[in-house]
Amino acid sequence: MKQEVKMYNGRFKEILKTIIKDWRLYVLLTPMVIWFFLWAYKPMGGLLMAFQRYEPALGISGSEFRGLGNFQVIVSGVYSSRFWSAFRNTFLISLYGFIFGFPIPIILALFFSEIGSAGFRKITQTITYLPHFLSEVTITSIVLMLVYHGERMTGVVAQFLYNLKIVPEGTKIMDTPNYFKPLYIITGIWKEAGYNSIVYFAAIMGISPVLYEAIRVDGGNKLQEIRYVTLPGMAPTLIIMIILRIGRMLSVGYERVLLLYNPNIYSSADVLSTFEQRIGIIEGVYAVGSAAGMFNSIIGFALVIAANFISRRVSKTSLW
Repeated sequence: MKQEVKMYNGRFKEILKTIIKDWRLYVLLTPMVIWFFLWAYKPMGGLLMAFQRYEPALGISGSEFRGLGNFQVIVSGVYSSRFWSAFRNTFLISLYGFIFGFPIPIILALFFSEIGSAGFRKITQTITYLPHFLSEVTITSIVLMLVYHGERMTGVVAQFLYNLKIVPEGTKIMDTPNYFKPLYIITGIWKEAGYNSIVYFAAIMGISPVLYEAIRVDGGNKLQEIRYVTLPGMAPTLIIMIILRIGRMLSVGYERVLLLYNPNIYSSADVLSTFEQRIGIIEGVYAVGSAAGMFNSIIGFALVIAANFISRRVSKTSLW
């Protein structure tokens, strides 16, 4: 026992000595720790509402404990139809976004790496990065102008789709449920593809030029360079990004959805985040909204764990 106490005291003194030695670094770290505490950990106390019959007048400490009743309400109760519709829409939007959106930044990074002129590459990269720095309000306003169909004005994109017979003439795209998901996904690709390509471009730049020289000596062409050098060199980065993307499969941002959708397309556009906002804030059923959000987070956490486990077994690359 005394030996364990002695070891503990020695370890404590070592940690204290390290803190004193590097106190400047810890001072710089303090604002970030405070931010995480206030905005990431302290709000977790609100998760208790998911297990209560929450009353704003009584607060979290005074509200009646309900157990799993709120989860039963959203899964099989009065809110179940709207919840499962939002769940399905969220999953489909994320799945389509992954299938069609995930490869685009990789392709862009490959194109950037093949541009010989550094000046021209910087210009093209800047052009593709720009939409990321525009607000969702600006992006959705541009999209609405391009696809809007009214009595006096028709958007350029809408008219183009009419002329190609892709969309029936006179169809109001923003009021038709079938067109919301493609519109949302294309908007997301346009806004984020260029910025997301930075990670993959950095991975490509980290590949040794000697490997490219070796495959050229062996008579390999450009496609073989990409297949046998570039993609294997990017593999660890690709796997990590896939795991992170899988963890966000049920996290569709509500800002763009709120700005694009309307009651005519709720069946296709309503997602979990807007369901939580409408039930929890607009209708004032805070406990049910909190339960829906917690349900979403638990599934997202489980997806990350599963994806990381599979990746570690298959490729030996994982987050932890």
